Amino acid sequence: MTASAAPVVVLAGFLGAGKTTLLNHVLRHAGGRRIGVLVNDFGSINIDALLVSGQSGGTLSLENGCMCCTTDASDFAETLAGLTAPGNGIDAVLIEASGIAEPKALIRMVLSARSSTVAYGGLVYVVDAAHYDDTIAEHPQLGEHLAIADLVVCNKIDLLAGQDAVQSLIAQLRMINSTAPILPVADAAVDPELFFEPAAEMARDDGPRQLSFDELLLADDHDHPDDHDHPDGHDHGHDHLHAGFESAALETSAPVDPRRLAQFLERPPAGAYRIKGTVLVDLDGHRDTAYTVQAVGGFVRVDAGSWRGRTPGTSLVVIGAGLDAAATREALDELVAPADPDDVNGILHLTRHLVTAT
Repeated sequence: MTASAAPVVVLAGFLGAGKTTLLNHVLRHAGGRRIGVLVNDFGSINIDALLVSGQSGGTLSLENGCMCCTTDASDFAETLAGLTAPGNGIDAVLIEASGIAEPKALIRMVLSARSSTVAYGGLVYVVDAAHYDDTIAEHPQLGEHLAIADLVVCNKIDLLAGQDAVQSLIAQLRMINSTAPILPVADAAVDPELFFEPAAEMARDDGPRQLSFDELLLADDHDHPDDHDHPDGHDHGHDHLHAGFESAALETSAPVDPRRLAQFLERPPAGAYRIKGTVLVDLDGHRDTAYTVQAVGGFVRVDAGSWRGRTPGTSLVVIGAGLDAAATREALDELVAPADPDDVNGILHLTRHLVTAT
């Protein structure tokens, strides 16, 4: 993914599962990233609307129902394009969906907004571990939502009766979604680096500048130190992150077979959430192109750039939870092979995902 393309991550889940808690946790641990936020109702978020927006037009509030019902695809695309315009410096966008929103419609809307500045960042579905059985029994349609999730955050596991109960719930979720990473957490404490790139090193100066979310919220914490205290006297998730994910990487000067790479991106290993990197394709007309790839849940994006200032080669990383790192590394190694010059359609499997600048 190019630096100008901001991942758009959809946070979904039933009412009370912990979506807002997850959103606030990510903002609080933004690491200097500038994050755009689209929400249904400012009142549901424990931070001031001004701090969320950071600047005029930085946040869209949809107060009349779920986003997929109140905003058509064209308006939504325009909103995302404006939010992620290069001048705004947005690194990523989080959408907190209504507890009754239809995830399929939201995914279609994000994909319809595909441009040089917007990349699909996945559907993150939050599950209330403590009330899962009752919720799925009363609302069986939620199983359809779970089935299409790119990442399942199994929240509130601290309220379950031990590890056996946690593993039993994970097994139930795995029966509905056999490939998505399942991340068991308490207090929705998920490391943001599972979703986003590390923030670029920013120049610091003593002059006036706009603070990032984590800096603003940290200042707010100092002003209101008791706001986040828990009844047991502990601070759950403020000073620590649950990494909970694994990775497998490939770094080589060798080229990749574009057909094999496309298949790998479209059908990633079980437990994979994100695949990213830059690859070399050893074919006439393509050796001078640095292809930057990103895949989330089988949705693939490819950007074409130049090797100028860089040594051509292949660098790929797979990030997930419950990932078989050894098997994934073996699969990565199998991608490295000179492209067959007689396979005239092989490169098309990769370039069909190419996003042109707009």
